Amino acid sequence: MVEENLKHNYDIEKAKNVLAKEGYGVVSNHSAVKICLWTKHAIRGDGVCWKEKFYGISCAGCCQMTPALFYCENNCLHCWRNLDYTSNKKIKNADDPIKILDGIVEARKKLLNGFKGRDGIDLKKFENALEPKLYTMSLSGEPTLYPRIGEMFKEIRRRGAVSFLVTNGLNPEVLAGFSEEELPTQITISTNAPNEELFKIWHRSTKKNAWEKFNESLDVLKKLKEKVRRVIRLTLVKEGCGDFGNVTNMAEKNVEEYCDLIKKAEPDFIHVKGFMSVGFARDRMGYDKQPWFDDIKKYALKLKNNLEDYEIGGEDKRSCVVMLSKKGVKLKIEKI
Repeated sequence: MVEENLKHNYDIEKAKNVLAKEGYGVVSNHSAVKICLWTKHAIRGDGVCWKEKFYGISCAGCCQMTPALFYCENNCLHCWRNLDYTSNKKIKNADDPIKILDGIVEARKKLLNGFKGRDGIDLKKFENALEPKLYTMSLSGEPTLYPRIGEMFKEIRRRGAVSFLVTNGLNPEVLAGFSEEELPTQITISTNAPNEELFKIWHRSTKKNAWEKFNESLDVLKKLKEKVRRVIRLTLVKEGCGDFGNVTNMAEKNVEEYCDLIKKAEPDFIHVKGFMSVGFARDRMGYDKQPWFDDIKKYALKLKNNLEDYEIGGEDKRSCVVMLSKKGVKLKIEKI
């Protein structure tokens, strides 16, 4: 049972009920789905997220989900999830990936049903959105802790959908162990600290050799060239006030350090994003820690100037993100 794995002393069913009230569709023991704000915007006809703008994937059909709801080795400063509901243990008695995906689709439909009767809803777009076109594993927890993650990606591909894996990079053996048919469409490694000292402060990892494992994952990402779309994502936070006021991961001196990590991985894309003080992250870092879009654009240009093979591939002011793309790499997803 999941209860055996929890490092925090809380009632699992109570935690599920709390998450349900927060808009999560909890599926079985360790999975969940939630309707992204941008999916809501898309269905209402109020714009689309940067994923659709950059990669051409339906924002309305994006399924933000997790197969590892309560599991992550890190306690990141910028994380908007409730870290009290987090275990660093492995998932025991893992649910079947097909069962999880079926449950995710049904739970997502129930969460979306409330939109059907609203004014201004494009009913055709709504109906098309009910069947996910993209499964984004970035909702909560660390997806690579789910031991059957490769099987899940294989099943998503069989269903004709795109899959995005967003990982903290602490399980390189998982990334290296995917067979060709088990690879997701795109792998993103969160790279929020440019050096070991800041990595320990930022991620507060329960894994003693976290920095070493993270760097191993960057090496694996390089080896996956032309096998999968590869991304390095930076979530940047500026100096402010409060308990973590003097902590920043976007100092001038960090530019070269980030570039060294990027050169190690040689990704196809680099996402440079601004931190948002939302959810439980507000307890640690307030609005004063949020960079403006101009700050992000300037930092992205500094990175570009230190990287010969990259150019500005896209930007979205509303989402406070700039993407650097490797020259010659196609942005639009043509193959799942």
